[in-house]
Amino acid sequence: MKRFSGGSPTREGLLQTRRDSPQRRFHDEVHRSSGDSERMLDEIELQKDRGKQSILGQWAQRWFGRYHASARGYDDYKATGRGRLPKKGRKRSCPSRYKICFITTSVLLGLFLILSGSGALWVYKTVPEDGLSPPWYPSPLGGTVKSWEESYRKAAAMVQMMTLVEKVNVTTGTGWSQDLCVGNTAPANGVDFPALCLQDGPLGLRFADHSSAFPAGITIGATWNKDLMYRKFKAHGLEAKMKGVNILLGPSMGPLGRAPADGRAWEGFGPDPVLQGVAASQAIKGIQDAGVMATAKHLIANEQEHFRQSFEWGLPNALSSNLDDRTLHELYLWPFAESVRAGVASVMCSYQQVNNSYACGNSKLMNGILKDELGFQGFVQSDWLAQRSGVASALAGLDMTMPGDGLLWTDGKSLWGPRLTEAALNGSLPMERLNDMATRVVAAWYQLKQDNQTQWPAPPPKGKGGPNFSSFTDDKIGLIHPGSDDKTEAEVNQFVDVRGKGNSHGLLAKQIAIEGTVLVKNEDGILPLSTDGASKKLNTANKYMVGIFGEDAGPGEGPNACPDRSCNQGTLGSGWGSGAVDFPYLITPLKALQSTFDTETVEITSFLSNNIPVEASSSLLHDQDLCIVFINSDAGEGFEAWDGIRGDRNDLYAQKGGDKLVKRVARACGRGQSNTIVVVHAVGPVILEEWIDLPGVKAVILANLPGEESGHALADVLFGRVDASGRLPYTVGKSLSDYGPGGQILYYPNGVVPQQDFSERLYIDYRHFDKEKITPRYEFGFGLSYTTFEISNLTLAEEKPKSALPASRPDIGATPPSYSTEIPDPSTALFPRGFRKLKNRIYPYIASASDIKRGKYPYPKGYHEKQAPSPAGGAQGGNPDLYTPHLTASVSLKNTGSRKGKQVVQLYVSFPDGVVDTSTGDQIDFPVQQLRGFEKVELEAGESRNVKLELSRKDLSYWSRGLGNWVMPTDGKFTISVGASSRDLLVKAEW
Repeated sequence: MKRFSGGSPTREGLLQTRRDSPQRRFHDEVHRSSGDSERMLDEIELQKDRGKQSILGQWAQRWFGRYHASARGYDDYKATGRGRLPKKGRKRSCPSRYKICFITTSVLLGLFLILSGSGALWVYKTVPEDGLSPPWYPSPLGGTVKSWEESYRKAAAMVQMMTLVEKVNVTTGTGWSQDLCVGNTAPANGVDFPALCLQDGPLGLRFADHSSAFPAGITIGATWNKDLMYRKFKAHGLEAKMKGVNILLGPSMGPLGRAPADGRAWEGFGPDPVLQGVAASQAIKGIQDAGVMATAKHLIANEQEHFRQSFEWGLPNALSSNLDDRTLHELYLWPFAESVRAGVASVMCSYQQVNNSYACGNSKLMNGILKDELGFQGFVQSDWLAQRSGVASALAGLDMTMPGDGLLWTDGKSLWGPRLTEAALNGSLPMERLNDMATRVVAAWYQLKQDNQTQWPAPPPKGKGGPNFSSFTDDKIGLIHPGSDDKTEAEVNQFVDVRGKGNSHGLLAKQIAIEGTVLVKNEDGILPLSTDGASKKLNTANKYMVGIFGEDAGPGEGPNACPDRSCNQGTLGSGWGSGAVDFPYLITPLKALQSTFDTETVEITSFLSNNIPVEASSSLLHDQDLCIVFINSDAGEGFEAWDGIRGDRNDLYAQKGGDKLVKRVARACGRGQSNTIVVVHAVGPVILEEWIDLPGVKAVILANLPGEESGHALADVLFGRVDASGRLPYTVGKSLSDYGPGGQILYYPNGVVPQQDFSERLYIDYRHFDKEKITPRYEFGFGLSYTTFEISNLTLAEEKPKSALPASRPDIGATPPSYSTEIPDPSTALFPRGFRKLKNRIYPYIASASDIKRGKYPYPKGYHEKQAPSPAGGAQGGNPDLYTPHLTASVSLKNTGSRKGKQVVQLYVSFPDGVVDTSTGDQIDFPVQQLRGFEKVELEAGESRNVKLELSRKDLSYWSRGLGNWVMPTDGKFTISVGASSRDLLVKAEW
């Protein structure tokens, strides 16, 4: 295969690193043996050797297989008097259970013994020479786009006055838990540039009080509603701003959702690049219209939790995601291109390797693709501890390291900080690169108008701005530097309510949850329900009997019972990990149904367990006129685990015996004569085959992850107060194997550096189902409504004729800043006299000027070879001609039913047959059809409307690996199909 060039500790538990851990000993050995501080990680990157990997993979599978068969996650947690646990932070180096740490230690020991026995201990000491990702240097300068010109002008004036250590402060985090946010930079006091607060995440504000728990990204994707996408993230951005957050760590568009069991796919919007790209763009516009810097994450191909990070899984290196250039551009990069086009301020690089080069040190990825081809003007930040090298990562395009710690949590040994200062002083890091790093950060600050002190007052001691909450304590008074030895306390939690007047954000969350609820089965028109029950009753002398079953219907031990929501108990409103938040409240389905049914005519019985005792079956089930069953499926980030699920799901079945519960209820409800409705809350697709065709199961709702207003939203849909308008943002297959080889998680390491080959290329989710002619249970884009619609009269209007290539790359729209490249005197970077150093805090200062020795730095291969600009570049998002409309499709949409409703008009493109790439001679293979546009339209009963959808040059092009550009086929005919789902395409036309 030809390849393209190319989580954090829990709050208290991770304030201290285990000093006797194998990770720690390995880290110390690296520091003892490495004489090159700028490239300190090179000694621990592993040489790929397929033969030895095969042996090691078989051995590791036995160990990891034992773990998956026995691990049961975390102990039960007891809530505090405030109804939530003491705050926890990210743990990504080693899960806190001693069992898991024991297994990790055993794995490392086993590897050591095997490698020693085979004479191959060298794999721990050597590094892949170049990986499989070609070099791309130097890093392009920011400031080449007209819309950022004024921000770069102001930034240049400020950076020009910064000292060396101030530039390092701007680009290096202060260390985990050293300040109040999950990520913090230090200020440049000499120029009045403030410390910046970076905070998770895509769902809401992690660790913040009095803020919203919005529906998850996958639920937002299921709305297919561009306006709701924007409004949600505008509200999210306003909450961040009111909490003093400068940089919001979201939205997430990686993982895209290659594997349906992926633990974090729920943070994004679905496994289609166009749906994901539209949602990401709307999210970024919303966040940044609120004045907060958005972060597009995680760049790129971060498609599973297993082995995503060094040491987290007992291996010294993360896995490598291996993919070709076309797959990268047409699938995984597409939403990032839309994010850059929307003007995103920051991009976060991911943990794992891409083509055997760490994403946060991959020069082709960051320099060549992101900054040159896509014209990215903001700054690249690392995921937390995703940086794996010092100078090398800076040269490769990394602009900010987070949280500032180096290879391990909270040990004060940064890969940048004083090391970056040393590198600049000894000449190994060019001053031009450091200046650009700092300028990109400052320009993004200006671009979002965060220099406006009326809107963004200065932090203490100069003002009362900055974060007004702490990620590390719930108390009003707490430590201002909790990860250090400083005992200074202040008011760290001001408990500012940021949820909008009258909880307007809660109402928005409810609307999103409503439109993200997907009705997939509704036999005999059982839905919507009547609040006073149905006319058919088993016993006319009694009330209408409704039974509600399943743990997922109730509160469990409370929504915040486990750190970062890392357990499945009670109703499921969110996945777990750094993308989760503390719920301010969670309306359960039971509570909402109890308040909606008319209790004068309806009697509700609830059994909030998935295990109905045999002896209780008759009393619970036989007299019910209607049964509603709630089941779920949970997953999350790999630094936490629950019930044997280490991030990625082990399968796609309902958890906690959910399938058994549905079958039990459906067969016995009303002695088999009554109807059953099933509601599924899940992080992604769930296999429904065990019960979907049972005669008693009349309706099924896939409610995704609805957030704080879960019950209220569900009740509005069940009772028909609103139309059922959600549509699936993924395919529901009949088995996990239906998703093909590319849809599988690599659960066991297949080598010292696990290799995950994206050999399926473009064929994930519905593209795979279409190619292999597999009938899904419910197709991508599917969803039922309470009314009916007709789509007709498709017409195509050519806006511009076909032509193979876009216009030539335009000249830059603005001139980047230029600075003196003179290296400062080392004495200017010394610790100030009498300076008090806090334990484990990252500082930019050096201890001695005499330590600075200039020499010949071993620059990466290809560093001095000037690269040609990509012909696909020229503006934010790429060559602006890629977004020129070539075709406009128009269809007539009519509501043919009896009530108001919403329909999603979906447009798919099928490319011509027989396309050959003339630059390579390759026969180009295309998916059967690809989503290229959509609009959600609300119509009154009987109303009609003309719906227009534009197709750009990029929509009608493929990526040519030979030309390194987008190519539109000019021979043959495109088929444009419009309909209600990927398999319900009602009208077609050719162009």
